[in-house]
Amino acid sequence: MKNLILRAITGAVYVALICYSVLAGGWNYIIFFALITLLALHEFYNLCNSSNGGENITTLVIDIVGGIILCIGLGCVNMSLLSPFTTAVLGGTFFTVYLLYLIVRLVMQLYSQENSPLTKLAYSYMGQMYIALPVGIMSMFYTFPDGKFLLLAMFIMIWLNDTGAFCVGSLFGKHRLFPRISPKKSWEGFAGGVIFAIASAFMFKYAFPQYFESVSLAGLCGLGAVVGAFATWGDLVESLIKRTLGVKDSGTILPGHGGILDRQCALSDSSYFILLLITGLVKPIAYDYIIH
Repeated sequence: MKNLILRAITGAVYVALICYSVLAGGWNYIIFFALITLLALHEFYNLCNSSNGGENITTLVIDIVGGIILCIGLGCVNMSLLSPFTTAVLGGTFFTVYLLYLIVRLVMQLYSQENSPLTKLAYSYMGQMYIALPVGIMSMFYTFPDGKFLLLAMFIMIWLNDTGAFCVGSLFGKHRLFPRISPKKSWEGFAGGVIFAIASAFMFKYAFPQYFESVSLAGLCGLGAVVGAFATWGDLVESLIKRTLGVKDSGTILPGHGGILDRQCALSDSSYFILLLITGLVKPIAYDYIIH
């Protein structure tokens, strides 16, 4: 019971902080999610290097700073927090510095005395792709009309997807989804999670229509379906990482929940789909059928 109460309090505080930062936007959003990126990268790199004595402190700092630069740079550009000229200069500066980070990490491994320098480099780049880039991509929601409400809706859909998958899977789960990676996940739970996420679209559209005026019901349902599927894949990727490394949780910073990475993993694949949406591959469809 004590652990359940602690878990509930931690979850409530975490959800409240996310809701506030998303709705407040601006520097509140950037600072909060830069902190999330820092903690998640720290957990990820420590996990990946736990079997060989831990991450070198210099490499760890450089990797984390690189991820934060990417996250803050994308946030500043997408949210247009400064004048157009300053934003352009700042965006170019962040991009240049981040390219330097990628080059520096590559050169560092040339002089590395480690047994598997390419493995360490792969860990470094995967952390950027798996954590820092998806968090940075989320700021692209603010380029849409009603963007902050769409972003908050995505978070709520992820949470409802987890809840639906757990409830339906516990009651009706018989057919394993990926037994090699996550033995407890079932196809029934997966379907239940997607249904919960899609059902929330009706709540958003009819209970809070003033916040989703530019978004059709079909668009919100589509977002729910995408989040349900991609969030599950994100969970499975993290399960694969933890199973490969032989750990149960990514950390202990969130009492009763584990680490930041345990809560952030579902965002990764969902955010990449948003990148496709905004960069043009499916943008015409989005504007014709989702954004009026």
